[in-house]
Amino acid sequence: MATQPRRGGVSLPERRGSSKPESGILAKITSSSIVSRGRQAACDAGFVSKKLLRSTGKAAWIAGTTFLILVVPLIIEMDREQQLNELELQQASLLGAPPAAPAHK
Repeated sequence: MATQPRRGGVSLPERRGSSKPESGILAKITSSSIVSRGRQAACDAGFVSKKLLRSTGKAAWIAGTTFLILVVPLIIEMDREQQLNELELQQASLLGAPPAAPAHK
């Protein structure tokens, strides 16, 4: 049974010298133990940084949602109270009452 080429696919040419092992200087350098250790260290560093980014993203999401749920309503309520105090002070001045000193908490 003959193998038929795939339709619409891209066929790449075979690598030069793929049938025999390379004996050049580049092959010797890439197969050295120092290069393999460096490659392993780079892979490990990439893995650690990927996990760090994921955990940092999770921590940022937790901090953001906590801020939205707990702090934003507090800020809104404090702003409402400040507006109410200003409105009461304005109404008191319109009615001719002496301005009351603001209460310090």
